[in-house]
Amino acid sequence: MIHLILLFFLILLDQTTKYFLTTTVNTGAAFSLFQGQRIFLIIISIIVIVVTLVYYKNKEYKLPLVLILAGTIGNLIDRIFLGHVRDFIDLKFWPVFNIADTSIVIGVFLLIYKLWKKDHS
Repeated sequence: MIHLILLFFLILLDQTTKYFLTTTVNTGAAFSLFQGQRIFLIIISIIVIVVTLVYYKNKEYKLPLVLILAGTIGNLIDRIFLGHVRDFIDLKFWPVFNIADTSIVIGVFLLIYKLWKKDHS
């Protein structure tokens, strides 16, 4: 139940911050890859969501999968309804990003760590 609450909280936080803080738009993916490939990115997002839900049953990986799922859904909402992803966190030395991107990156790193730890224990 806590994971479901976290999922909805992160999606809401992402969408709210994008609404109030958007400074740039990205029609591509991370680092502006696949610019203008909206349909392709929507399909990839749906595949990521399905794969994440398939593996979500594994209790050990629920937190990283929720983070990945929340970020993917947050950016998918933008792609479907706006045709681009809204970004606002600008560190000046890194491409501009958002809460959804942060959630995905943390989720992926946490998943990699958990998989690595499992293989080395």
